[in-house]
Parts: sequence; C-alpha cells; structure tokens
Amino acid sequence: MDAGTEGSEPQGGVSSVGRVTLQQLAQELGLSTATVSLALRDSPVVADATRHKVLEAARSRGYVANRGAASLRTARTNIVGIGLHDIINPSFTELLAALEDSLSAAGKTVLLGVSQEDVARQTRTLGTLAEYRPDAFIVSPAAGTTVNDLRALAASGIAVVQVTRQVEGSGFDFAGSDDVAGVALGVAHLVELGHRRIGMIGSFPAASTGRSRLAGYKAGLAAAGLPFDPALIAEGPGLRETGRAGVLQLLDLPQPPTAAVCFNDLNAFGALMGLQSAGLTAGRDFSLVGYDDVSEAALWHPPLTTVFTRIPEYGVIAAGLALKRIADPTRPVERVMLTPRLVVRDTTAPPPTGRR
Repeated sequence: MDAGTEGSEPQGGVSSVGRVTLQQLAQELGLSTATVSLALRDSPVVADATRHKVLEAARSRGYVANRGAASLRTARTNIVGIGLHDIINPSFTELLAALEDSLSAAGKTVLLGVSQEDVARQTRTLGTLAEYRPDAFIVSPAAGTTVNDLRALAASGIAVVQVTRQVEGSGFDFAGSDDVAGVALGVAHLVELGHRRIGMIGSFPAASTGRSRLAGYKAGLAAAGLPFDPALIAEGPGLRETGRAGVLQLLDLPQPPTAAVCFNDLNAFGALMGLQSAGLTAGRDFSLVGYDDVSEAALWHPPLTTVFTRIPEYGVIAAGLALKRIADPTRPVERVMLTPRLVVRDTTAPPPTGRR
C-alpha cells in the first residue's frame, strides 16, 4: 500500500469521528503525511519515537483508517531510491549513471542517498527516501549492514535490489561482478609474466567485495602453486591514501614482492604515486594491477593495467531487476554476476632481471 493513501478524504485523509484528515494530523505533529501514514502502519522505517508519537495522537483523536478506500489507490509513484555506500570513488559515479539512464528510460525518477559506510546514516537516509514511497530501492549496502537491516527496509512493501555489494543470505535480487574470478585474473596475469612474489594492496573484509577479492587473490596464488603470505597484504579501504602507503609498506619488507594486485583502481592510483615517490616506475621496476577499469585508469602515466568489472553493464541489469521486481513482487530471486575481463596496459611487465 502506498504511504499517505489511507482514508476517503481528498489527498490521503484518514476518516475519524472528528473528520480530521491525515494532512491535518501531519500538520499538527509537524510531520509529513508520508511519515504519518507509515507510522500508522507501524512501518520500521519510521523512528520509534516518531511512530509512538503518531500512534498516541491517532488513539487520542479516535482515528480509524479507511483501508477499503486506501486499497482503491494503488498507483505507483514511479520513483526508485538508490542507496550507495560511496560516491567519491568514480566507479560509483559510473554505476549511478548507468542506473539513472536505465531507470529514466523506463519512466522512473531517481532519488539518491549516500551512507559513507555508516549503517546508521544509511538507515536514516533510506528511511527518509521511503517517505516518498519509491517503487523500489537499489542498494549497495554500507559495510556492516545486516540481513535484518535490509529486511526492515523491505518490510515497508518496497522492492529491494542489491548492486555491487550484497548481504549474504538476505534473499534479495543482486547484480554485480564476480570478484573472486576478477582478482584471480589479475594474479594469473602477473604469474604468466614471471612474478612469484605477489602482494595485494587494499583489504576490506567488512564488505562482501572485500571478502570476495581477498578470496580471488588467494585462489589465484593457489592455482599457480604459490603460498599465501599474510605479510604481502597491505590492509585498508579502497582509497588513494591506502594505495600509496600500501605499496611503500610492501617495498619496505625484507623480501618485497615484485608485483601487486589492488582492491580497486583508487588503491592502484595511490600505489602509482607511491612508486613515483620511491623513484620507481610501474611496469619497469614493479608491476601493478588495478580493479574496476574506471575511465581515469587509461589516462595515467603509465596507463594502468586493470580488471574491467563491467560496471555499466551490471548497473543496467540491476535497474532491470528492480523493474521486474516492481512488476511481479513474487517472482523468484535472481542473482547476476558478470565475469570480469583483464585490460592489459603499461603497468605490468616481467620482473626485473634477477628478481622473482
């Protein structure tokens, strides 16, 4: 049922003994009609204190929602809420562009919320977006998001699709890249060039992408018969600062690696700067593989070898999954993981003579 549609009064009024409309109740409480409507239906997207205040006011005024009239008004809002955990990384601007293009072509309006890896902020932001009664949410969950967090969002009757990241076991549609296979591709490329001591820059186990990419790194090593050495992992989030510090950390080891794969392209860009600060050149003194292949990757000097995760494609797929879920809420859950591909440029080469 759409928020704000209860009652027989014009524009979503609630019938009561005093004939007070939903809009009047909202005005008295200083809330939006959508928030009051959600609270009256005990929606978990409304804060507990607000919900209690609305329910107490409704009881004191003797409100009785006219569910029969409300059921006659089931028109869609043609709004889709998008919740991203990050917007600074250019990979997410590319994802947002793909989502918006596809949804706009389908006649949908996009509302955006960004959590900045804060689950509490994500809950507040998506709760606010829910007041606009979107037909669906497309979410890249903040690190630490639980199954219950997503199910509470869906409890309001709004379709939920996950993109890029996922909360395992949540039972929602998902579109993204096969990160295990993708990072393993990068490792295999370095092994083929002759590298035997390969590091990983960036590690973020709090997110599904972090866990999958670390698994891909380990799988790539295992496929080549190489041992896993925890000392060769420079931990940290997918930021340029992490990449710069990470490559210097690896170079400072007693037995430094000759190459590294990165959690994402931002890590790789930082690592390129770190190599430059150390007087080294990627593709000559040290080999480096990024991950995502954002547009900037081809513009660096030297241009970055990286793994193309097909962000625009799975963005279109995620939009399509949302549209299908809106049309048929009972359809089977669908998960789509695209196979990445390696893009070889100039930051990878055989190890320097005498080093492997």
